[in-house]
This record gives sequence, structure tokens and C-alpha cells, in this order.
Amino acid sequence: MSNTSRLGAVLAALALAAAPAVVAGGPATEARAATLVPAMSPESVGFDSERLKRLDDYMAQVVADGRVAGMTSLLARHGQLVSFRTYGKASLASGAPMTRDALFRVYSMTKPLTGVALMILFEEGKWRLDDPVTRYVPEFRDLKVMTGVGSDGRITVEDMKRPPTMRELMSHTAGFGYGLGDANPVDRLYREKHVLASPGLKAMIDRTAEIPLKFQPGTRWEYSSAADIQGYIVEKLSGEPLGRFMANRIFAPLKMTDTAFVVPPEKVGRLTAVYYFNKQAGRIAEAPAAPGTGVQDFTRPPPMESGGGGLVSTSLDYARFCQMILNKGELDGARILSPATVELMGTNVIPKDVLVSSNGSGAARFTEAVGFGLDFMVARDPRAAGQLEGAGTLSWGGAAGTWFWIDPTNDVFFVGMIQRFGGTGGDDLGGVARTLTYQALTHPER
Repeated sequence: MSNTSRLGAVLAALALAAAPAVVAGGPATEARAATLVPAMSPESVGFDSERLKRLDDYMAQVVADGRVAGMTSLLARHGQLVSFRTYGKASLASGAPMTRDALFRVYSMTKPLTGVALMILFEEGKWRLDDPVTRYVPEFRDLKVMTGVGSDGRITVEDMKRPPTMRELMSHTAGFGYGLGDANPVDRLYREKHVLASPGLKAMIDRTAEIPLKFQPGTRWEYSSAADIQGYIVEKLSGEPLGRFMANRIFAPLKMTDTAFVVPPEKVGRLTAVYYFNKQAGRIAEAPAAPGTGVQDFTRPPPMESGGGGLVSTSLDYARFCQMILNKGELDGARILSPATVELMGTNVIPKDVLVSSNGSGAARFTEAVGFGLDFMVARDPRAAGQLEGAGTLSWGGAAGTWFWIDPTNDVFFVGMIQRFGGTGGDDLGGVARTLTYQALTHPER
């Protein structure tokens, strides 16, 4: 059995064997690790155990400091699990410990999965990268583009010079807003029209069609609702609801048994609590799932299956997705994409003259060091960016603090899961984890 197939089998076994009573560091976990973790030692796959302990200590300290309630971290190399740890609590209120099979709201880590769904249809010849989005979403044919705000406070607009392309839709350069903040008038309209809370993907499209683009297509990079639009296109081209298509074409073949847009009753006990920093209390507090709070109740079917942020998953499930990408589209005999398509998704598509903005004003440019592919961030020259991973590393994260990276150069992937909105109140957790992982990779040739 190959290393990657071996890891796939191990992850599947872990998913079946994990139970809420198991806690990292306890006797049951250590016994299970001895039989299920395939790496004989970190050294056998190039890591230094003592140096890797810095990563473990750091994660444990983040929990001990009260920055997060709990977390999991999963590191793999050469198709072997190097480390799979749990820390802290799944819920501070109940005192339930974090477990290996804990369910997390992965939010924007949904986007790469939606991208893969769309690329499955790309491989079937149902669309092309330079097709105008309006070919598949004719509701966008009359979109306007914001040029400013008039003296009366109303948005001034102009016509699109051309429709955005599918390539631009998958790389956040199409011009759509998101509504995550209200600094930009377009984002305010997204919030006022409740675009992300639409009662279905078609309603989301109709509401988006009433709002101008932030900029002319292809001229800026700005985080957007593009993956939700991609989800609608998946539905339209496949003739299936997004969740069903993803379940049939991605989750079932990859044995991602816990990944879905809703948590069924028998799994609700595994859903971790999500937190935010309560300034008045001076500590994290649980964020309630209630109307107006922005926290979705994942125990009920959503009104809209959000390709941009609607999935719940586990560390183990997402690890299987990462290993599939690292394997160039295949895992345990299940071929999801061709190697060339995975390579395409990991290739920078941002032109040099495209501005990068987070609030509607161009403040920077993508560089030779960092770029963006099709629904993945791409590390083009990590050393120039001051980072330790290998060239071609793909990554992204979620609003509640989950993150991952996939490093084809070093044959490494990492999945980190927490549940806290608004950052962790200190250093960049994912960035530090990446540094502490690679400082421990002392024999990359192994």
C-alpha cells in the first residue's frame, strides 16, 4: 500500500474509531495513537521531536491563556500522520473535552471545496475559465459598477466595460461585494438586502443582481461572495442542489462522512461551541445562534447552502480533502480531479497590475511571493514572503479561526481547528503554527 493510500485508510479508521470520551494526552488516546498513527516517529518523516514539541506547547498555551476554549491540530507528511492533538474544551459551559471527532464550523474553508465542485464540471466540459459569468448567470447582464458616492449620499455608477469571467469569479477579482463590513456602500447594500441570508441560492443571485459591483471586473482583488455564486452555478450546471452534488461527487468518494451543510440530530453532541471576545467581561464568551447575531444554527437545514461558508466538518474529514489535493486529485482509489486540474487551481491567476483591497481602496498589489489561484491562496516564493513552507503551498482559513495549508514541495499538510470569531486576541495562530511546524522539519529530504 502506498503512503498516501495508507494515510487515507488511517484517517477513515480514525473517523470511525474516534469517540467523545477520548482526550489527547489520556491513556485511551495514547493507546489508540500507538495503533492508528502510521509514522513510526516524527524523525522517520524528517521532523525533530523536540522541536515539534514547541508547536504542541504553543497550542496548549493558547488554550491555557483562555484565548480559545479548545482546538485540534493535525500534521501529516508523506501520507503519514505526524501529529494529531486535541486541546482544551469543546464547550466551556458543559466542560466537554475537545475530541478527535469534534465538529467545527469551517466557514470559508468551504470555498476550496466549492471550487473543486465547480472544477469537476469544468472537467466535464460544461464551462471554461474565460467564459463570461453572464453565460451561466444571465441575471448579471445589467450589473452596474460603483464609481463613487454623490452629494445626496447615493452611489454613483457606470456600465460594466465587460462582464466578469469565470476565472475572475474564482479568484475574487470579479468585483462583487460581500457585506462582511459596512465601510463600503456596496457592502452596506449586501447587508441591507441580507444577501448572505437569502432563502435559497436563486434568491441570493437575484439580490446580488440589484447591487453594483465594487470595481470594473479584473482590476482589483477583493474578498467577496464569489464562492456563493459558484455554488449557484454548480447547481445550475449539474441540475442538483449544491449539498447533494458535493455529497455525491466529493464527500462520499473521499469518505468525508461528517462534512455537510447541517448537523444531524445524532451528531449534535459533537458540535463544538463557538466563541467571541466579550470586552465587558474581558474573556471569551459563547456566541449564541440566534436571529440577528450572524451565528447560524447548524442543527437546522439552512435556507441557503452557502458555497462560501456553510459547511461543518472535522479535522479528519478535512485532512482527507487536503490529502486528495496533495495527491493531485485522488485518494484511496477515488479520483476527484485530474492532476492537471489540481495544478491549475494552484497556479496564480492574478495579473501584476491588479490592486489588492480590503475596504474598497487599493492599498497593495499581489507580488511574486504571494498570489491567488482558483479558490486557494498560493505561496509562489515563500522565502521572499518571509515564510518557511515550500513553493506552491495552498492555504485558506475560516471566520471562526480554522485554517489549513497544503505544501506539495515538502509533501506536508496541516489542519488547525478552533471556534472563535474575530481572531485570537494575540499573534496570528495559523502563521505561528506554520513557523513552528517548519522549524521542526530538519530533514526535508527524508
